[in-house]
Amino acid sequence: MSDRKILKIIRGRAATDGAGVNLVRVLGNDTVRDFDPFLMLDSFDSDNPEDYLAGFPMHPHRGIETVTYLISGEIDHEDSLGNKGKISSGQSQWMTAGSGIMHQEMPQPSERMLGVQLWINLPKRDKMTDPRYFNITEDMIGEKRTDTADIKVISGEYQDVGGVRPHHIQATYYDVLLKEGSSITIDTIRDETVFVFLIEGDAVIEGISIPEKTAVLFSKGDTVSVRSPEGRKSRFLFLSGEPLGENVAWGGPIVMNTEEELGLAFAELRSGTFIKHRPVM
Repeated sequence: MSDRKILKIIRGRAATDGAGVNLVRVLGNDTVRDFDPFLMLDSFDSDNPEDYLAGFPMHPHRGIETVTYLISGEIDHEDSLGNKGKISSGQSQWMTAGSGIMHQEMPQPSERMLGVQLWINLPKRDKMTDPRYFNITEDMIGEKRTDTADIKVISGEYQDVGGVRPHHIQATYYDVLLKEGSSITIDTIRDETVFVFLIEGDAVIEGISIPEKTAVLFSKGDTVSVRSPEGRKSRFLFLSGEPLGENVAWGGPIVMNTEEELGLAFAELRSGTFIKHRPVM
């Protein structure tokens, strides 16, 4: 058994997206190859609704899955066909954009908006699959409590506790809350891409102090170890997925395999032929 080592440390940076939402962008175009199959990671953390109420009005997606997870807050979502829903504290939505979807996400005022949106690439064979909403409620998220940590299992398994099974990329997704001055060692699948994102509080990995809102990518190996500082808790998201090793052509909200496919998608947007299938709820 070998503990994974740090390959890269990616510090999140302040950014604005949508109609004027202030957020922290962690992963993006410049991290695609290293973090394959994970494309983008945005973090939301604010107690001021003015930072996020402008939201993300109607916009397209194709070729990816978007995974929204809220620790606290509320987001209303709706698509151009009239489907509506809500993501609340402790819930997630794993949306398959597939062949194409037009939707909007509008955060609602809350005491604190804390969560992330992750984009996962779809393999070439699934790029044009039917769009699908996968609403993950609290009762679908597994929970494991130990002497040192509380682990919420959004997808995959942790020891004897399971979460949901995604429809395409079988990514493992945990929300880990480490008690003060505690440590955890997580078993991993050796050849998968593995990273953690410190969503709340700093942590210590390989003796290095890692600040909040930072992603840490690991080498291949069997385990990942994280420790919280003395007297302080750490909360991090653990992600693992099998890399696709495919070409990525990324244009804004659309991710395909070739520039020709990307050009066709935007041509279809202009011509009104972008939507191929009604989303499955």
